[in-house]
Amino acid sequence: MAAAGSGERVLLGRVIGLWGLQGWVRIYSDTQPPDAIFSYQPWFIGAETSANDQSGQLDPKHVLDWRRQGPKLMARLDGVTNPDQAAKLIDLDITADRERLPDPEPGSYYWSDLVGLVVVNLQNHCYGTVHRLMETGANDVLDVRDEQGTSTLIPFVKNQFVREVDFSAGRILVDWPLEWTTN
Repeated sequence: MAAAGSGERVLLGRVIGLWGLQGWVRIYSDTQPPDAIFSYQPWFIGAETSANDQSGQLDPKHVLDWRRQGPKLMARLDGVTNPDQAAKLIDLDITADRERLPDPEPGSYYWSDLVGLVVVNLQNHCYGTVHRLMETGANDVLDVRDEQGTSTLIPFVKNQFVREVDFSAGRILVDWPLEWTTN
């Protein structure tokens, strides 16, 4: 796991649409609260941007202005002045340098910290590594992939299914018996 300040980027959200005629974009935020995404500048926006991409090939974008309308978030970005330019950003990830974000509280994690950790159950069966996490209505879910790319979905519910996150060992211990999988 890379330490804060090492140049690592963290996924914050993505551009999901256009708003208005002056190049504003609609934003989906993975941050809590959602409008905290505007506190972490500059953004790096691009298809090749992920929590694991450290290429640094994208130009930084600063948010010049932002608005909330109900649950929706909109942003005006530097260098984006019309809908045609904004449309090129739709469905692209928004990341920021890890050093721009505060350290997580004890017992909390950035999703990017969990990606790549090995997932082992109480019977010492290795499911693979965390490929990504997904937000669902009930709880977050670990998408764990084995070497063949087979996915196992495990609810990220601490003290029930997730017993321990051990960064020094590079693993997550889960109470998820092999017979619960459909693979």
